[in-house]
Amino acid sequence: MQGVIKTYDPGTGAGIIVRDDDRSEVFLQPGSLDGSLFRTLRQGQRVIFETEEIDGRLYAHRLRFGMDGR
Repeated sequence: MQGVIKTYDPGTGAGIIVRDDDRSEVFLQPGSLDGSLFRTLRQGQRVIFETEEIDGRLYAHRLRFGMDGR
């Protein structure tokens, strides 16, 4: 799945990704970047990710660098 970072707080590790396919929001929880190449994220950055549902909410994990489709 691909999307764009909407928000990211480097202090808490929480954030939101907007999915490309349906524009829904997927959440980042503290520790979401563990094991990835990312150390921080910036608004508008494109990422590829997988999701898992926890308590009815979708969370992103296994983030990788995304492509802009050009």
